Amino acid sequence: MTTQPRGDVLTLDHEAELRGALAGSATWVVKVGSALLTGEGEGLNLDRIADWCRQIGTLMASGKRVAVVSSGAVAEGCRRLGFDERPGTVHDLQAAAAVGQIGLAEAYERGFRDVGRNTAMVLLTHDDLSSRERYLNARATLSTLLSLGVAPVVNENDSVATDEIKLGDNDTLAGRAASLLSADALVILTDRNGLHEEDPAKRPDARLVASAAAADPRLDAMAGDAGRLGRGGMATKLKAARFAALSGASTVIANGAQDDILLRLARGETVGTLLAADVAPLDARKRWLAGHLREKGSVQLDAGAVRALRDGGSILPVGVTAAVGKFRRGDMVRVLAPGGGEIAKGLANYDATETRRLLGHNSSEIESLLGYVDEPELIGRDNLVVLAGEP
Repeated sequence: MTTQPRGDVLTLDHEAELRGALAGSATWVVKVGSALLTGEGEGLNLDRIADWCRQIGTLMASGKRVAVVSSGAVAEGCRRLGFDERPGTVHDLQAAAAVGQIGLAEAYERGFRDVGRNTAMVLLTHDDLSSRERYLNARATLSTLLSLGVAPVVNENDSVATDEIKLGDNDTLAGRAASLLSADALVILTDRNGLHEEDPAKRPDARLVASAAAADPRLDAMAGDAGRLGRGGMATKLKAARFAALSGASTVIANGAQDDILLRLARGETVGTLLAADVAPLDARKRWLAGHLREKGSVQLDAGAVRALRDGGSILPVGVTAAVGKFRRGDMVRVLAPGGGEIAKGLANYDATETRRLLGHNSSEIESLLGYVDEPELIGRDNLVVLAGEP
């Protein structure tokens, strides 16, 4: 991926193609920042929230899956509790978050209800995303909500998070949510037009970066500071874009106060700053699965299951002949051919004891055998990487 200078501004030589691909992509994560939501402490801007809900409703009606990562709970709680600035103690922050979360949920519920959409509030902590089992649970919940046409609103669970587990800002959470959902695009709505060469608050004529590779090191010097009630400046937005890029999602940083900003992005218009990933989402996820987790056990397939796997299928219990190890749901396991050669690896949907009870059975029997059913596959295709070569 090459970046061409336009004056002093970085510009990708295939920006139009990338924006067109973003416009046609299927899954977006939209992050909305505190400054946009609250007017720096003046309470939630209900009109803006309603307008973003309208735009997201239009995107979803066109076939896109859209999850929202929203700041604003702490800021709204501070307003309701009469705090003049963001508290410095964890307990005061947790109290503000708990109070403000009510208003935030109500605002999105009203906004999406007006456009005929259900919404859901999903609160996450760092533990939810670092634990493999909880990661899979969060992924399954969000994916199910999106498949049902629901617009999920994701926020950090500030009311229980501590310094040891909190993500620290919703830009980071948005980047992780994009990875969690294997999203095609992360859209970060802020109170600026995008990433500038210099801080426009200090230099009003600073030029906007139209596009660049997310990994471009020249972007590091262009970060700004956090707002009074927020935790994330441009530095955290750049960090989030780079995290999302590892999973193949390109990021746009844009001004959320501009008219129909999301719809304009969906039309491929050149607005905001595009920070591009250099790999496709599926390729990036497979690369991560292949190289970054240790296997906790193995499952062995029969010949028919091997053929189905090679043809792009998931691993179903009916085609599994053995399970070895003490793995838990979400652990990485090796996938073996009948002769014992390793042909794939992936994340188990059931633990080792449950897997052994399911061996050779049809997916329709899972509930009767275990008393519940989580997924019809032992290992879903999205959580599976097939290794090159023959066993």
